[in-house]
Amino acid sequence: MKNVVFLLVLLAYLNLHAQQSNSFEKYPVFPECATVEIEGLENCFNTTFQQYIFDNFKVPTIVSEENYNGSMTIFFEVDKEGVFKLLYSDAIYKELKEEAQRVFETLPKITPATYNGKPTYVQFTLPIAIPLKAPGTSSIKTAEDPKTSAPDNTITTLKNEYDNIEKLSYANEEYVSNINIPLSHHNYSLFDPALNRVGQNNHTAQKPYVYSEVNRYYNFETENAKLLKNKSSWFGRKFWNEHMVQLKTKDFWFTLDPGVDLQIGKDTDAAIDTYNNTRLVYAQGGIGKDFSFFAVVYESQGRFADYYNRFAEARMPDGGNPAIIPGRGIAKRFKEDSYDYPVATGHISYSPSKWFNFQLGHGKMFLGDGYRSLLLSDNATPYPFFKINTNIWKLKYTNTWMSLRDVRPEATEDRTFRTKFVANHYLSYNVTKRLNIGLFESVIWDNRNDRGFDFNYVNPVIFYRAIEFSTGSRTGNALIGLTGKYKFTDRINAYSQVIIDEFSTSDVFGGDKSWKNKLGYQIGAKYYDAFGLKGLYLQAEYNRIRPYTYSHNTVVLNYGHNNQSLAHTLGANISEFISIARYQKGRWFGDAKVIIAKRGLEFQPPAEDVDYFGGSIYGDEDNRPFETGVEVGQGNTTDFFHTELQAGYLINPATNLKVYGSVIFRDFKPLENTATVFENQTTWVNFGVRTDLFNWYYDF
Repeated sequence: MKNVVFLLVLLAYLNLHAQQSNSFEKYPVFPECATVEIEGLENCFNTTFQQYIFDNFKVPTIVSEENYNGSMTIFFEVDKEGVFKLLYSDAIYKELKEEAQRVFETLPKITPATYNGKPTYVQFTLPIAIPLKAPGTSSIKTAEDPKTSAPDNTITTLKNEYDNIEKLSYANEEYVSNINIPLSHHNYSLFDPALNRVGQNNHTAQKPYVYSEVNRYYNFETENAKLLKNKSSWFGRKFWNEHMVQLKTKDFWFTLDPGVDLQIGKDTDAAIDTYNNTRLVYAQGGIGKDFSFFAVVYESQGRFADYYNRFAEARMPDGGNPAIIPGRGIAKRFKEDSYDYPVATGHISYSPSKWFNFQLGHGKMFLGDGYRSLLLSDNATPYPFFKINTNIWKLKYTNTWMSLRDVRPEATEDRTFRTKFVANHYLSYNVTKRLNIGLFESVIWDNRNDRGFDFNYVNPVIFYRAIEFSTGSRTGNALIGLTGKYKFTDRINAYSQVIIDEFSTSDVFGGDKSWKNKLGYQIGAKYYDAFGLKGLYLQAEYNRIRPYTYSHNTVVLNYGHNNQSLAHTLGANISEFISIARYQKGRWFGDAKVIIAKRGLEFQPPAEDVDYFGGSIYGDEDNRPFETGVEVGQGNTTDFFHTELQAGYLINPATNLKVYGSVIFRDFKPLENTATVFENQTTWVNFGVRTDLFNWYYDF
């Protein structure tokens, strides 16, 4: 029995990993380590801790008698007072958990870890594999010197390579990896408070975040440990707590999960039975410390509420396919009244140092702190991209290059969709511990005259306006933007954005409301743990975008992709107020959203010689009906009201599998009814089970 304990302790020592929400410079110090130099404190801490466990831990009899094969995980911390606290233990035997708790209660108070000379806490994860290997031995044999060993011995060693591959216990490596955290407004709201504390030198506008940068402020393993259920069977652990497949070796880790997005509901006003049937599989992993990857493939069929179906079909591509599912992709007809729409996204991520992260992938991005973004949102369908994040001093600089498509008939050449390219950069600067400002610039160009990808825009630090001018102002479309955020307290902050699509000083300040004033702005605020209720997140936001913003007088140089806006979901010519409440306690969650807007829509779809009032980003500015007196809401003025309620339960925190119910009420009242824009109301009730990996937008 004592030998078993000795093996357990030594393996624990070999697998002890420190994780902390704040960086620390000096390890906790046992009295036995008081005279050790700082470089040796980590080893002394581990050794002393090992010895203490060896002297005090008593393996329960039932574990030995039943010859148990499995694993156990212990998660603990040494707090700012130097007190050991067992935060969580995961084991099939409750006796092992009870014994671990007993031992931790006897551990002595020690000198805590320090950061910048001040006490701080540090957390440790301890994975334990059972049965255990003897200390100081390895299943990997060392080949002898070929000069002195016989050839037969070398061949024997090589033939044992496969058997000597060592499999380790998976320890949630994704939480410290460089993988993007899937974009989900509700999920991001859970760690948004931790990212917005006064005095932190992080940046919150560039999304999606990678796990490693968020894990410094919000310990995913600690938070998810609070949600884990005590399940011992394989099925129970996989369904409630873990990834379906978890693999880890010395230099590689990998997870694989099936997923679903199954919905069933009814549009009661249009008497349409709605559904969505998505099956998906996603994989993620890492090679070494610097290289990570993520991929997900969706196969989907669905039929939605009447307004949603009409919106999708109004964006149908050239070539005969009936619709583009918003945010998803081109759909083909399924049965008589449904859609079939496959989607694939993924990325590879490489961080050669703490300052740089490079990503190549097919997906979406988002810039800003709001629910909407006037700069770049995840509203459109996925696209290929290459991105560089540079994080140094008080700055974070993001450069992105994207390949987009225009799929309208007027943009199709030789039955091929027109390709266009976008290059943008966003510089975020923490001016003070409370104030952040950001600068944004973007340029769109197409393949006119076989121009292809213009390497003028590869330089990440130039001003795109100058490049656009030198290559011809009508061969590109440049936009600039400003952002700001101010943290009043750890729980309250305000944010803003300004987008400038065209700037003429005389027109902007002339007071005659020129059509050239292609501007938009956003102001908003967030309130965390509102009114003292932990987990309650409140947000209010106002967006106003003038007519003709994001559009262009050249057919493909608008700020869109696959007939959808790259920025605000509603396009332009809008004023909008949004209020959002989110709450989660344990695995239960609920969201509420209300949107009130005034929209200036077109009387007819954008076409040649048709008056264009600046609502759709795909209109031709040369068809504007007047030069001045241009106001937000002009054209087919529409009052828009949308409210959405959702409540549900998180089934598995590792895979983000949820069950939920929702209801949407939408009221749409245009000034004049047309064939495609007419007064209607929608009540859409929906129930579903989904793996939450992206944002569904129903509020258009």
